[in-house]
Amino acid sequence: MNATSDPRRPRAFSPSEAEIIEPAAPQAETAGEGAPAQPTLPAGLQMPTFGDIGRGVRWGTWLLSAMGALASIAFGVWFSRFVSVAVAREDWIGWISFGLAIVILVTLLMLILRELIGFVRLRRLGKIKAAAEKALRERNVAEERETIQAIKRLLAGRAELRWHLARLDEHARDVRDPGDLMRLADRDLMLVLDGEARRLVAKAAKRVTVVTAISPAAFVSVGYVLIENLRLLRNLAGLYGGRPGFAGTARLARMVLTHIVATGSIALTDDLIGQFLGQDLLRRVSRRLGEGVFNGALTARIGAAAVEVTRPLPFIEAPPVRVRDFLGEIMRRAPGTEGATKPTT
Repeated sequence: MNATSDPRRPRAFSPSEAEIIEPAAPQAETAGEGAPAQPTLPAGLQMPTFGDIGRGVRWGTWLLSAMGALASIAFGVWFSRFVSVAVAREDWIGWISFGLAIVILVTLLMLILRELIGFVRLRRLGKIKAAAEKALRERNVAEERETIQAIKRLLAGRAELRWHLARLDEHARDVRDPGDLMRLADRDLMLVLDGEARRLVAKAAKRVTVVTAISPAAFVSVGYVLIENLRLLRNLAGLYGGRPGFAGTARLARMVLTHIVATGSIALTDDLIGQFLGQDLLRRVSRRLGEGVFNGALTARIGAAAVEVTRPLPFIEAPPVRVRDFLGEIMRRAPGTEGATKPTT
């Protein structure tokens, strides 16, 4: 039975029309294997582009900001009124309040001054290391001597380094070849500081391992790991002549993390832990102990990176500080691993 009318009637077209010459089907081939095919639209229409969908006015953020600003203003007004009333008194309360205000002002100025000095010392360490690397690269004996003199001025006054500094002065008179003075300072002076740095890193890593393994709450262990790492960074910087304050320690932490990311050492630490523990040992120890060992090894990695950042000389003759040097000590000090680390017969 034939239809009385055909809905698709013949129509005329030009052979030069783009819709006929270039069909839309081959676009799916250029999208790559596994990529979803892009829908095609008729001629004259475009795919709409959507921007970021806004969430409107964030009233909760405005509320918290306004409440915080109002509380700060209220506390400032109350404190200023209290100080003005207390200082205006002519009795002993007024004199004590005036003295305490002076103490607060002087302490605040000293804290600011200490932070500025800490920034200057950290910058000096970076300049000395850059000058040492430049002198080694250019084989300049004069710049080597200037760099060693800067290191001696930086470490002057340290009673534990007095004999080593005198020995360096005695041997430096006979140095003539480029690079020998740096090697001598690295072997006779920096090696002593590196030994103390290893001791500091090992103690911090062992403390982090034990506290994380026995901590009853996760936030307690996280807070302790953060405080211990910041204290380790400050001690290492002070060992090599930095002695930063709180802001300087925060800046040093950023430099250390940047160094770790640049060298790709976090993944290396994970690989070392997996190779050191082994799958058989991982099945024996508990999850909390595994977290403690990992946090201890990560602390050791941060300490090793801090040594590389704060050390005024690059490693030439002295062996570098590495994470694998502390893994055995961390496992021996971890609670509950005495029986797990012994081989079974």
